[in-house]
Amino acid sequence: MRRFPPLPPVRLPAPAWTGSTRAARIYRAALSRLGPSRWWPAETPLEVCAGAILAQNTSWRGASLAVENLKKAGLLDRSEAITALPPRKLEDLVRPSGYFRQKARRLVIFLDWLQETCGGRVEGLAALPLEEARASLLELEGIGPETADSILCYGAGKLVFVVDAYTRRIGGRHGLFQGDLPYEEIRAWFESRLPPDLALYREYHALLVRIGAGWCRTRPSCKGCPLSRFKKPGLPGGNP
Repeated sequence: MRRFPPLPPVRLPAPAWTGSTRAARIYRAALSRLGPSRWWPAETPLEVCAGAILAQNTSWRGASLAVENLKKAGLLDRSEAITALPPRKLEDLVRPSGYFRQKARRLVIFLDWLQETCGGRVEGLAALPLEEARASLLELEGIGPETADSILCYGAGKLVFVVDAYTRRIGGRHGLFQGDLPYEEIRAWFESRLPPDLALYREYHALLVRIGAGWCRTRPSCKGCPLSRFKKPGLPGGNP
């Protein structure tokens, strides 16, 4: 079996960032108030990859229940353990994540690709050049930029910033960038301004998710938000 360099831990310590930019000040304000995120909530890189696919278009609670079903069945130790399952059995296990037939199929497609391309190991994915790995993932059914980047950043330890709806919303409302920018431009915005630190990439994204879920929803509730003092004037959500 081919040997690959070890992957960084799924969860890394939250790093300090002493920069003076608005992006740095927002990071420090969120981290100071909320504390380390300990995200991604998984034990292995393979679990991260499964979770990223199962979390599509659902709450993390639903995805985590589906992942827990796979763990209890002993299916997250090897990629081939899932692909060998009868389709209906896999669908039943991932049912809590919603769209369970679609997600079961997408999970198998990803794991088949992982076996064919990377020897069935996330370490093999990590060994590929970033742009090659990302382009290959984006060719798979149901793998869009956010899912691909979640797999690469949190699973494979690649230096790529994950953008989601919370990232876009918080960035637009707090003066980082225009909220209607395309995904790739927002990703490039962060990657051009953050130090090249994997732990920082992970923690910043996780903090934005926590703030988006807690305060910066579609109808924002700015009272008590760690970032209320950064809010652009004239936006809804109450006074900072």
